[in-house]
Amino acid sequence: MDPSFFDRPAATVAAALIGHHLFVDGVGGAIVETEAYDRSDPASHSFAGPTRRNASMFGPPGRAYVYRSYGLHWCLNLVCETGSAVLLRALEPSAGLETMRARRGLDTPRLLCAGPGRLAQALGIDLTHDGLPLDRAPFAWAPPLGPVTVAATTRIGISRGVEAPWRFLVPGSPYLSRPLPRPKPGAGPVAG
Repeated sequence: MDPSFFDRPAATVAAALIGHHLFVDGVGGAIVETEAYDRSDPASHSFAGPTRRNASMFGPPGRAYVYRSYGLHWCLNLVCETGSAVLLRALEPSAGLETMRARRGLDTPRLLCAGPGRLAQALGIDLTHDGLPLDRAPFAWAPPLGPVTVAATTRIGISRGVEAPWRFLVPGSPYLSRPLPRPKPGAGPVAG
């Protein structure tokens, strides 16, 4: 992936990433769920400006931004325009399944990469990946294998910030961190 792919608004990149294959040292699969975070969004780590923790978000597009969530799990984000990033929430594992199983300590393929912490653990992501360019090793990319249906809905676990449809996913994928919410009666379609 050329860095120019990421030099766009995070929501645009988050939707465009669905179906692409990401591999870290040969381990990975198809991205099935993402979330966008923009500098103007109070839910974004970059909202208050640059810090030591979020410095990668203010670097060039096409880099990894890795942070620890709740002091427990590493999370992998892909830096877009200045101060914005895409959180990888889930992927459908296809390469390095034995490595993922060993890292995660479980055998169920559906749960290997369903959620940002699980995904990072399965791919072997940690703080040493923070700031690394996404267009070279250990990262590798492959395009979608065919047409991809993408749905948009609100993000998960956001208590402040933009209530926008910035969560993108493959509807019906069994590998999602959470299924697509059902539309409320009388509401329009959720798909984007």
